[in-house]
Amino acid sequence: MAKILVVEDDRMLRRVVCDALRQDGHQVAAASNGREALERMEAEHVDLIVSDIMMPEMDGYELTGSLRSAGCALPILMITAKEQYRDMEKGFSAGTDDYMVKPINLSEMLLRIRALLRRAKIASDRRITVGGTEVDCDSLTVSSAETSVTLPQKEFQLLYKLLSYPDRIITRQQLMDEIWGYETTTDPHTVEVHIARLRERIRPFPDFEIQTIRGLGYKAVKTDAQ
Repeated sequence: MAKILVVEDDRMLRRVVCDALRQDGHQVAAASNGREALERMEAEHVDLIVSDIMMPEMDGYELTGSLRSAGCALPILMITAKEQYRDMEKGFSAGTDDYMVKPINLSEMLLRIRALLRRAKIASDRRITVGGTEVDCDSLTVSSAETSVTLPQKEFQLLYKLLSYPDRIITRQQLMDEIWGYETTTDPHTVEVHIARLRERIRPFPDFEIQTIRGLGYKAVKTDAQ
């Protein structure tokens, strides 16, 4: 399984999280703050970080920001007592991949970690395979044994994002923020236009489809064609 670094200044919670990860088959390392976490990472390989936010010396925001500034794409799950939207926004802006609020459900935490590790593998491979269809990030192509289509960049990014989170609703605003940028002045309806064009281009590939969730956004689902 994976090597996971748990960064938490509460000794009891750190022990509980580490024990749950070991029982799930993972190797575990531990640190009590962000600075100690960076030192551990210099000495050993880590596949994923579970980090508290409020810690002495270097908090979770600083740790995450430091790693992202250095070009480190390691998956990070933040666990914190803070639950206001602005705190979550600050965490995601710093570069965290997921966010949980204390008290945490350990079973849910393990599920989230498995999903993060799976997406990290997708990011590393730079391709997603669904049934007999392959989506390749380097060539911006969707291909099967019968045909291959090269997508415009924005449409490809939309497809890749949705397929990276199968069966999960991604809101229009999330898609706008990630693909067009937080400061974009682009008309929000552009997402709908791009999705419509994308659906036409991927019609020859029956292994998946993009569904509209009225009032929310979109999700990619596998079909019975597989």
